[in-house]
Amino acid sequence: MFLIVIGLLLIILSKPLVKEFYKLQPYKSIFTVVGIALIVFGFATSTVKQIGAGELGVQTLFGKVEDKVLVSGLNFINPLVEVKIFDIKTLNYTMSSVHDEGDQAGDDAIRVLTADGLEVIIDLTILYKVIPSEAPKILSEIGVDYKSVVVRPITRTKIRDNAVYYDAVALYSSKRDEFQSKIFASIEKDFKKRGIILEQLLIRNITLPTSVKASIESKINAEQDAQKMQFVLQKEKQEAERKRVEAQGIADYQKILSTGLSDKQLQYEMIKANKEIATSPNAKVIIMGGGKSVPIILNDK
Repeated sequence: MFLIVIGLLLIILSKPLVKEFYKLQPYKSIFTVVGIALIVFGFATSTVKQIGAGELGVQTLFGKVEDKVLVSGLNFINPLVEVKIFDIKTLNYTMSSVHDEGDQAGDDAIRVLTADGLEVIIDLTILYKVIPSEAPKILSEIGVDYKSVVVRPITRTKIRDNAVYYDAVALYSSKRDEFQSKIFASIEKDFKKRGIILEQLLIRNITLPTSVKASIESKINAEQDAQKMQFVLQKEKQEAERKRVEAQGIADYQKILSTGLSDKQLQYEMIKANKEIATSPNAKVIIMGGGKSVPIILNDK
């Protein structure tokens, strides 16, 4: 459009310039040709608009937003319209306590109060994208800076609103997944009303107060000590059971010996033992029995 205006001005002003400065008389036709060329080139560039991959264009004519959007590629348009570009790819917005890690410089983490009155710091990332058919509505009702107007404030507000129903420790451990699902549903509903899809919400980190962290660590250490002691007691019980079984076995064995062996059987066992001693190469002892015992003389062979 700018080139068209320059071309028109060049054609319109060429005649009075030539009259005023007679030395420019030979260049009158050149001014006219250049002016026409600028108009043609400006018209050609104003009626063709290229939209990049993953983007779309929304047209406005004298402040009125057109419903028809421009898709990726070359599009022929009214040279008078203005085109606003929207990124329709998946985008992410990060709020972090680490400097220069989030979308805003400095500490941008979300500080919330839990049900037990403690302050918890939450780092998170959300993945979202614009609904293509809703881009004209977004432009007319929100503008192109929908990230600052909608994405950031709604996310932070919904997280604070839902965190008050959870204790700090539960939010950190057992209720973390439930909390994430709850805020996802809440944010998704508000985003959709404004033409934005919430694809995923990722809680990256939950930082508890120092006093709470210390009590949790103390509790974990106590639980570990209790588990260790339980293991030791279990081991001692098993050892005591083993000794009891062993003692019972010895007692049963002695009972069998005392009740099940006759005198003749004992005498037979004694003879077998004496025989083994007699055949030993080291036997040099004479064993003399008395009473019913049989004397045995053991030689050195």
